[in-house]
Amino acid sequence: MMQAAFLLYEGFTPLDVIGPFQVLAAVPDIEPVFVAERPGAVDSDSAPCAIVAQRSLEEVASPDIVVVPGSLASFYTLLGHEPTLAWIRSTHAHARFVTSVCTGSLLLAAAGLLDGRPATTHWAARDLLPRFGAIPTPERVVKSGKIITAGGVSAGIDMALHVVADLNGSQMAQAVQLGIEYAPDPPFNSGSKENAAADLVAAVATAFAHRGASWISDPQTAA
Repeated sequence: MMQAAFLLYEGFTPLDVIGPFQVLAAVPDIEPVFVAERPGAVDSDSAPCAIVAQRSLEEVASPDIVVVPGSLASFYTLLGHEPTLAWIRSTHAHARFVTSVCTGSLLLAAAGLLDGRPATTHWAARDLLPRFGAIPTPERVVKSGKIITAGGVSAGIDMALHVVADLNGSQMAQAVQLGIEYAPDPPFNSGSKENAAADLVAAVATAFAHRGASWISDPQTAA
């Protein structure tokens, strides 16, 4: 039985966690577990949504799969938070896959796992990756050895399907995809910075900043 650890911290983005969880939990030989510095309910960046961490970081020292979610604002408060970064580094030594969704890749980078590696993240945060030695790309999912980074929020589902395919074969991954009826057909073609109108990109960035993402208007907060 493989163990998949989903990192929780105050202010995480819910779908960053739940998307990959829904995929990986569907595989019979994967045991999912939510972890945080301390067990208990952890608030997301979308009140009143919270997820309960069953175990502490110390209790889950060598998971087979690590999933690090992003957040709208609180990820940058963890960029120098050694307990979290140390856990990411130590689990990387034993894990079969270390993955991130959205701005979670900045935590992998701050832990030193992305030095010289290509990586992706939410479009609004791509420019932050080089500060920590990573090579930013606009791709939705980027594989670099056993590290897999995914773009913003919904890309975590794609990332988890890649993990399932690598571990259990494409037939299993296709079965999981069918089981969750993952057949994206969005009503608009505005789901990426490259496809959205410039004024829409600017408006969304401004909205993020107003919701607490000060790193957008003042990138030095994430230095």
